[in-house]
Amino acid sequence: MPKKKLAAEGEGAGATSSPICTLDDGCLMHIFSFLSPIPDRYNTALVCHRWRFLACHPRLWLRVERPIKTTFEPGVFPTLEAAISAARPGDTILIAAGSTNIASAIQIKKTLCLIGAGTNPDDTVLTCSRGADSALEFLSTCKVANLTIRAELGCCLLHRSGRLTIEGCVLQCEENPLDYLSCPIMSTATSPVKGELHGVTVARTRIEGGAKAVCTSGALVLQHVRAIYSRASVFFWFEVAAK
Repeated sequence: MPKKKLAAEGEGAGATSSPICTLDDGCLMHIFSFLSPIPDRYNTALVCHRWRFLACHPRLWLRVERPIKTTFEPGVFPTLEAAISAARPGDTILIAAGSTNIASAIQIKKTLCLIGAGTNPDDTVLTCSRGADSALEFLSTCKVANLTIRAELGCCLLHRSGRLTIEGCVLQCEENPLDYLSCPIMSTATSPVKGELHGVTVARTRIEGGAKAVCTSGALVLQHVRAIYSRASVFFWFEVAAK
């Protein structure tokens, strides 16, 4: 028993004396900013209390979750719309797992990354109300990952301009008699201006319901379609880009 205790103490001392632990908080946060939010930066929060504080700092990402206590916590917002409004260009917004958030025609005009915090996209759901044209409307380069987005009428994601990346998501249009009015992804982007490229890149994403997966009314067309069939669903990879 004493030997085990000494071994445990030795391991703890070795972890504390690691060279990276001698860096100050600002330097560590700068290093963490280069990590991908999921899973790398998320995993750093599991190392120790200090790393958790730095990895979850509002400078690195904002969080959408229902507050457990009434006290204000910096970087934590009760709704996605509030987080997007407070975000700065380049921010990452982490949406808590186990929650269903209402997203109705939320316009995103700055470069953002929206990520579900669950182990799979079904854990975090964005629901578009029936009267809205879309759940999210993108007017800038953005990324959406690990989310389930549902819409009854209209579309899940409306792409106006910029580069939109959809990775590891589930896009669902509810089946109803008016499903010809719904479309998981709609792009109205026109020809690029001053060299700015517009387009949509979809990777490892399930698309369910709607008249068709993608509807374009601008200058972009569907390209490079690839699908992988599993027992329960179909995963898609494709691009929507200029001819």
